Amino acid sequence: MILSRFAVFVDLENCGAKVETLNSILEKVKIRGDILLGKVYGYTDKFSDLKPVLLSNTFTVVPSLRYGISQKNNADIQLVIDALEVAYKNELIDSFCIVSGDSDYTPLVGRLKSMGKFVLGISRSEAASTIFINACNEFQFLESVRKSKVEKTKKQRQTPANEEMADESELNKLLTTVLEEHNDEMYASELKGVLLRLRPDFNEKSYGCASFYRLLTKLARQFGDIKVFNDNYNVTVSLTSGENGEAIPQLNKDNWKEAFRAQIQAYKEGGFDRVNPSILKADIITAYPDFNERAIGFKRFSDVMKQLEKDGIIAIEMDEQKTMLIKLL
Repeated sequence: MILSRFAVFVDLENCGAKVETLNSILEKVKIRGDILLGKVYGYTDKFSDLKPVLLSNTFTVVPSLRYGISQKNNADIQLVIDALEVAYKNELIDSFCIVSGDSDYTPLVGRLKSMGKFVLGISRSEAASTIFINACNEFQFLESVRKSKVEKTKKQRQTPANEEMADESELNKLLTTVLEEHNDEMYASELKGVLLRLRPDFNEKSYGCASFYRLLTKLARQFGDIKVFNDNYNVTVSLTSGENGEAIPQLNKDNWKEAFRAQIQAYKEGGFDRVNPSILKADIITAYPDFNERAIGFKRFSDVMKQLEKDGIIAIEMDEQKTMLIKLL
């Protein structure tokens, strides 16, 4: 498994500058490889809550100097200059993550790609330019990165009764996230390597297990989200893909509105004011794989949006590119 070596450049105004959001961005990148360099732009005292995250990840801060109407352009230009300098001078870095959806960064993406660099773009859906999205090697909407999805209803499992069980539950969620990013199956040694990048203080003995293999089998029995194969010399881990017999949740005319309301509330708790309807539909389908507009009484997803607007849950807006956005009320 070849690890990517990333430089990460974050436009704080674009990402919303919340601790959980920034942690989710870093987690997304660390699953793919190591972060060798990081910078955030537009830092002011109102972002002081981010200090522990920035310091622990050795990020450099570029402050926001409030002067004149071109202050945003100044930060954009500085980001471009820094990224190109890294690309030309640091041969160790082969991948770049740019957290901004501004189309002004498209020439930067083109130059980085011409130098053989991989470019991952991350942005809020309301601020993401289609030109920038298509220019990147890979693009992720921040709403998806932020883990604001509502978990689909499953058969009730035993509720963690103590702090140790809660810790194991969080670890299990993290492992399933890593496996989803790596197409469901990994060698246990690779999985542990990614886990150590995400949690440098990880130790299986903290969970009462003498080896990582024993910890994996323990989590597999306890939560049923992963399965472990031991082929004498090679241990592989994959997702169960619902093979534990749990019922697949269904949306109907009676319960669909509650599900949409819960998902919209999750976005709001994540700090989002507006999202692209495609993001909402994708997250609903993730939680309810058999979702269909006709099953809940509508012909098109846009009709669903109109009903939610009529009920005062959202407001439909159009951006400068005539793309529909939904404002979360």
